[in-house]
Amino acid sequence: MKTTGRKRALIALAIVVATGQAWAQDAPKYSNEFLSIGVGARALGMGYAYTAAATDVTSGYWNPAGLLGVRGDLQVGAMHSEYFAGIAKYDYLGVAKRIDSVSTLGFSVIRFGVDNIPNTTELIDANGNLDYDRITTFTAADHAFLISYARKLKIPGLRMGANAKIIYRKVGPFAKAWGFGLDAAVQYDKGSWRLSAMARDVTSTFNAWSYSLDQRTQDVFLQTGNELPSNGLELTLPRLILGAAHEFKFGNKVRMIAALDLENTFDGKRNTLLATGTWSSDPRFGLEVGYAGVVFVRGGVNNFQYLTELDGSRTLDFQPNVGVGVKIKSVVVDYALTNIGSTGVALYSNVFSLRFDLFKHKGT
Repeated sequence: MKTTGRKRALIALAIVVATGQAWAQDAPKYSNEFLSIGVGARALGMGYAYTAAATDVTSGYWNPAGLLGVRGDLQVGAMHSEYFAGIAKYDYLGVAKRIDSVSTLGFSVIRFGVDNIPNTTELIDANGNLDYDRITTFTAADHAFLISYARKLKIPGLRMGANAKIIYRKVGPFAKAWGFGLDAAVQYDKGSWRLSAMARDVTSTFNAWSYSLDQRTQDVFLQTGNELPSNGLELTLPRLILGAAHEFKFGNKVRMIAALDLENTFDGKRNTLLATGTWSSDPRFGLEVGYAGVVFVRGGVNNFQYLTELDGSRTLDFQPNVGVGVKIKSVVVDYALTNIGSTGVALYSNVFSLRFDLFKHKGT
């Protein structure tokens, strides 16, 4: 049975790699990138190294197998963050419900949007004059709906999970897309160690784009030298995230978790720490120190990449992250400060998230 299980795992890994390489030549590398931002200030404060450490409602995003770590009968999580000086807003809401002692169901909603974008296609009137009263606004927003399921397996310490994802993207009245994809994941506990694997977009996620431009907008496109968009299919290729976490205990009150993730893509060489012609691996490291299960301090690094200086030399850059958390009874409030890279290219972001458990009342 053990040999059969290993063979199945190797076959599944081979399918992920082969699928990514088969589509790599035609598919864009950065499709549905709003789903790479991450949810939960705890995870972001740990440098996104969370696929093995995930044991709460946000596991629906990071690793659905971790939903079995939810202790209450129902756990709710929410997050709000803003990027690019508040221009873009990112929101998350998740719910996890224990079905029984061996299975948990989860549901997550993610929205990333930019509101009040000026539409200047009608800026110039029929006489060639600028008329700012003709400017309208629209919203460009991406939505994801995740249905997650986690279950304990017969092998002690082994859990599996899966996501079904529905994607809806809309750019004002001009374009929209519907998509669908699947994730599959496992977690395995061995002593104070936890290992994990998350196959994201394991079958490739498909987005079907459709455009609806009125004649006036089409004329403006052509007059300004822009091509008219056509309906099409966009693919998000599979990626495999391998993780490990180790728990250290110092006395009765201090606990530390050290975590490592390796995000592997198979769509060609990327600017990551490890890369070949077809495979790239982006490492992430995170730490969390907790005292009495009430106060938590976190730190992590991710987004390693090489920067080319003006003199032609290359330097290795990375993104540091820090965070804190407080737990009061069944309520957890987390904060993270991200995008604080030394290069100053990206603005930092303040991220807040909230989690709370609901328990059934026993007796009358």
